[in-house]
Formats: sequence, structure tokens, C-alpha cells
Amino acid sequence: MPDIMPPEPPVLRVDDLTVRFRRRNIDVAAVNGVSFALARGETLTILGESGSGKSVTLKALMGLLPGFAEIDGRVWLEGKDLLALPPSELSKLCGSAISMIFQEPMAALDPVYTIGAQIAETVVQHEGVGRRAAMRRALDLLDHVKIPSAARRLKNYPHELSGGMRQRAMIALALACSPRVLLADEPTTALDVSVQIQILLLLRQLQQELGMAIVFVTHDVGAAVEISDRIAVMYAGRFVETASAREIMRTPRHPYTQGLLASIVHGGLRGKVLETIPGAPPNLAQLPPGCAFAPRCRYVLDICRHGEVPVAMPSAGAMVRCVRAASEAPTPASNEVSA
Repeated sequence: MPDIMPPEPPVLRVDDLTVRFRRRNIDVAAVNGVSFALARGETLTILGESGSGKSVTLKALMGLLPGFAEIDGRVWLEGKDLLALPPSELSKLCGSAISMIFQEPMAALDPVYTIGAQIAETVVQHEGVGRRAAMRRALDLLDHVKIPSAARRLKNYPHELSGGMRQRAMIALALACSPRVLLADEPTTALDVSVQIQILLLLRQLQQELGMAIVFVTHDVGAAVEISDRIAVMYAGRFVETASAREIMRTPRHPYTQGLLASIVHGGLRGKVLETIPGAPPNLAQLPPGCAFAPRCRYVLDICRHGEVPVAMPSAGAMVRCVRAASEAPTPASNEVSA
């Protein structure tokens, strides 16, 4: 599969990542040959509907999938293949070199420990400093993510904070050891619109200050456009289109991407019928032959339903997995890696 290659040397590189869940009579192909590279200070957003494999991709990078998950491929973080590391070494990197913000902080934060204690414990564990220094670091982090009355909030339990403040505390926890790569799994989904914007702006500001690379996962096109340098549109476990955020918005080439953009609610739609993508995503345990999007595609051809879907690279750094796109823009062989 073509690589999504940024212009700078990558801090994170994922090559042909595949995740399958096999249990009894179930065989689910959740992620199918995902590849990308990420430079320092860059944000790649993985955009798609629920069930497309976005969150599974992030959890695979962090080693958070259940034992019955079969993971193949390579995940290079500053020269180390995370998938080849023993659990003890992976645990040292996760939370320090690479960290994650989860969709629901109440599920990720421990309800029986204060916010300050949880952040300080992470600092002690990864950086080996004393408890008092770790608590000072926790206070600095809460200040940094703009939690009001940070000294008082150190002593609060997760349930005592609002949704927006819990998410800020989750961000502070993820940043405790200054990671080079931050994974953000739908961090604004459960928040109201005004708080969503605040969190997105905060992530952008922190990224600029700390030079982190971010992989941001969302089904919200608006959030993707706000925070992204590049966007990878994911469907049925595959990237079906990748390009810069500007190119995706101006020239969406895959029918699925076009459908996502057409379904955005905005003021200009007043009095008009909102376009939707017909049908539902496929069952990942029973993927159809050919293009997985074919049953929902308004432009489907007979050839779409059979065989491997060709891949085109219509511009530098852009990729489209579609028969129509491939017929319009032949794929340059020099820019491909095997899928």
C-alpha cells in the first residue's frame, strides 16, 4: 500500500499494520494493512464512522488490545519496533515516549485516586523523581492545560470535575512525561460544542509548544479539519483516501469521503434536506469481495465488486483506493510499498 510520507524524518512510522480478532467461530478483520509516517510536530487525523477500525489502530500501537488479538506489521517509534518489544519494555515507552488520550476520561481515570495522585504516580514511575517533585510537576501540568484553581483540583477525584475539566486532566496525565507522540481517541466526542473547540485549540497550542506528533481519531469532519495537517479517511479497516486537510476539503476523491463531507451540518443547509450515505458499514467478520464501500456507493461499477481495489496517487502525498480514481490517475510505482 502507498505510504503517507511527510516531508520530515518520521518520529512514528507504521508499516502494513493488520489486526484480527479470532475467537471460537469469530474472525474479525478490524485493521487491514494500514501504513503511515508522522513527522515531529505534525497531526494526522484518522477520520471515519464508528466501527471502521480507528480506535483499534491506536490501541494496537499502545499494546492495549486483548490477548486474542492477532497483530502483524511494524510500528517504528524512534527506531524501536513497538510490536516486537517485550511487555516490560513497551510499558516503559507507553506513557513516556508515546501516550494516549481516551474518549471517556471517567473510564480511563481511576475513580479512587485524586487527579494529582494519578499524574504524580505516572511521573514517579517513568522519571524516577520523588513524590514531592512529582506533585509539583502535576500542578504545573494542570496549570498548563488551563484548569482553573489548579492547586485545589489536584485534590479532586475524577467525579468531582466537569466533563471538560476531566478531559483536560486526562490531557495533563498524557503529557506528564513529555511524549514525542500523542494518540487522541475521539477526545471531544462526549463534550458540548464550545468545550470541544476549547480542547482542540488547547491540543494545537500544546503541540506547538512541545513539538509533539499527534494521531487524532474522530468521526467528526469539523474536528478533523480544525486540528489536522493531513487526514486519512478509514473505512472497513483500510485507509481509502489520504491527503492534506486542505486537499481533502477542496477535492475529495473517494465516494466515501465525498459522502462524509456532504453530510456536514452548517447554516447554508437551512430548509434543505441533509445528504446521507445510504446503508450501513459492512460486518468486519464478513467483508464483501472487492471494494467494501461498493454496496453503499452511488458510482459503483461491476468491477468494484470483484478483486483487489487499485490504488492511485493523484498528487504528492495523496492516495485514493478507488477504481475510478485509479483509471484517472495511474499509480507511480516508485511511491508504493506492498500492502
